[in-house]
Amino acid sequence: MEPTSFLFYTFATILLAASVAVITVKNPVHAALFLILSFFSASAIWILLGAEFLALTLVLVYVGAVMVLFLFVIMMARLDLEELKKNMLAHMSVALPVGGLLLFEMFALISYGFSDFSNSEKNISSSSNTYQIGMRLYTEYFLAFQTAAVILLVAMIAAIAITLKGRKADVKGQNPSEQVFVDPAERLSLVKVNVKEKS
Repeated sequence: MEPTSFLFYTFATILLAASVAVITVKNPVHAALFLILSFFSASAIWILLGAEFLALTLVLVYVGAVMVLFLFVIMMARLDLEELKKNMLAHMSVALPVGGLLLFEMFALISYGFSDFSNSEKNISSSSNTYQIGMRLYTEYFLAFQTAAVILLVAMIAAIAITLKGRKADVKGQNPSEQVFVDPAERLSLVKVNVKEKS
């Protein structure tokens, strides 16, 4: 077996084991850590496939930002495990058919083989994957890319508006704009106090 194939099967096995552990462990923090391990394994597989940009993006965005946020939320939130178990059992009638359908698709794909995908290597140019991704995003998928950007912008503005709307008017706080434009001479005022000595 070639070293590349050995590394691929190794990281794929780690990815499958970590993904199963995400949905089977009882501790939410451990589940988030296993999800981070699965992200690292997926990024390693992408590096083996020559997609270094996607691998680094997965590590920086999901592991470095999203999963850290998830860990903080999980550790700060008080989760009722018994209530979650009840909700999980209530939705089992929907989860089992969907899971069975996904397993059927996976086994069908494995049994069908990847012979048709092997011919696609002839169409791959010698340019980097970053260049190819950029060309696809700004040519074929330009409208979808800009639509996603506008949706994210609207979501960010809505989150800021909701945060500002929840503030009360009588709550004490700092105004950064007034602090920046204040006159330095007004920052400190000297007051002369007459102190009378007691006789």
